[in-house]
Amino acid sequence: MDLSDFKSNPRTTYLAQEYERLLNAKEEAETLLLEDSMKELAESEIATLTPQLESLWKQMEDQAEAAKEAEAAPKAMILEIQGGAGGDESSLFAAELALMYQNYAEQRGWGWNKLDESVSDVGGYKDVSFEVKGKGCYEALKFETGVHRVQRIPETEKNGRVHTSTVTVSVMPIRATTKVNIPASDLEFETSRSGGAGGQNVNKVETAVRIIHKPTGIAIRCTIERSQLKNRERALEMLQAKLDQLAQEEDDKKHSDEKRSQVGTGDRSEKIRTYNYPQDRITDHRIRQSWHGLPKIMEGQMGPIVEALQNFTGEFGEAGEEE
Repeated sequence: MDLSDFKSNPRTTYLAQEYERLLNAKEEAETLLLEDSMKELAESEIATLTPQLESLWKQMEDQAEAAKEAEAAPKAMILEIQGGAGGDESSLFAAELALMYQNYAEQRGWGWNKLDESVSDVGGYKDVSFEVKGKGCYEALKFETGVHRVQRIPETEKNGRVHTSTVTVSVMPIRATTKVNIPASDLEFETSRSGGAGGQNVNKVETAVRIIHKPTGIAIRCTIERSQLKNRERALEMLQAKLDQLAQEEDDKKHSDEKRSQVGTGDRSEKIRTYNYPQDRITDHRIRQSWHGLPKIMEGQMGPIVEALQNFTGEFGEAGEEE
């Protein structure tokens, strides 16, 4: 980049103007080097201005790079929540986590759309997927990927015993530039009627779309839209995000010795957080930090957790187990 680029960038305009002022001062000093009476003063002036110019140029480069990264950052993502160990209790907690994320997304002004769901007999989620859209959504929620563990006394527990259940969360960015090319020959499409409450279109027309990626066996189903074409587009978008994320995870594993994530591996199997209801405490095991006021956090007031994960600068590690 040259100076004109920095002058036209709103984030670096002021720095570029200051750089230009100092550059002119340096050039004036250089013209005085030929005058014996002014040479020593000119050299001193040049020696002072040179590091200032270098520092300003570095600042402009950093600002421009930050702007480029911000522009390239995903502004949409897929959030998947799947029940794990614990049966009905796990599915109920999956629904509570989904509501927590939805409330937080609404507080941040992000778009929130349910893409597909599988509901358990007790009204929880066996699995559910959402599309989240908005500036900063992926940067805020990317550290939610992993196993979330809940410890509490289920309503059906007669002896007052604390049960432990798990839920798996996956966060996948929707990027403008994809990592994986998907040939049409690798895809198999199925259509069906969308389930659940709805009008004539939902109940009688085959609008739901299921896509099977034959090489991996990954199946994606989308039912949110009222037309088969739009559900097909959404399902393809979800599949692309999932395959890109798998490719990214493979890249991370290859370079794991060279570069470790600061707050986790991003692996879906990594236990990242425990929600302990008897002790009114949430603990993130990667940064070894806990928060109280669990009911309010579950209502969507999870900002302190998001900020702590974004601001953490130490190396992550295994935290002690909670009983």
